[in-house]
Amino acid sequence: MTAPRIILTDIEGTTSSISFVKNVLFPYARAALPGFVATHGQQPAVRRWLDAVATEIAASTCDDAVIVETLQGWIDADRKHTALKALQGMIWEAGYRNGDYTAHLYPEVADVLRRWHAAGLPLYVYSSGSVAAQKLFFGFSDAGDLGALFAGHFDTEIGGKREADSYRRITAALGAAPAQILFLSDVVQELDAAREAGLDTVLLDRLDDYPTPRSGEAANGHTRVTDFTQIQP
Repeated sequence: MTAPRIILTDIEGTTSSISFVKNVLFPYARAALPGFVATHGQQPAVRRWLDAVATEIAASTCDDAVIVETLQGWIDADRKHTALKALQGMIWEAGYRNGDYTAHLYPEVADVLRRWHAAGLPLYVYSSGSVAAQKLFFGFSDAGDLGALFAGHFDTEIGGKREADSYRRITAALGAAPAQILFLSDVVQELDAAREAGLDTVLLDRLDDYPTPRSGEAANGHTRVTDFTQIQP
């Protein structure tokens, strides 16, 4: 019996618009950071990441205000730092639970994910956002709570998304053959790394996020689709 195909998907630009993350989630976290750190900064789960930032900027004894300013600068630069992503996830949880927003999904995504799940295809997420943030995203989506559709989540603690070794670690964690895993992303360099590790790949090239189609050389040999209904797992 052939093992079921495993779907590994990115979020931003793949299941969901880049603009939602940049125009809603990032500004929310940026504005909330000072108050969040002032209120929760001494809690071990928060302090761990604040200290990691202090070490990163070579100022282990620096004031929390300096750490907050650094984090806000990283948000502005869209830096993919694990500590930042973890702290953002904690802040976003309050926003989701307060009903300040729901997570954007492209219109066809929820139905396709449900169909794949019903067909027995294991679904996993690999995103630069923390695992906690990923679970919140799909738990409070425009289409409702989709969390039960996913068998697991990976973030940058397993490695950078443009590094082939990250996909090798994911493959090992899933106990699967690389060619059994289909990785979906809007970033060609991520797909290149996944392909180097032996995974199959599909490039999501959504008009809302990429007004100039990326075909031919721009797709670098990856199968290109414009929405989830065109994917044949």
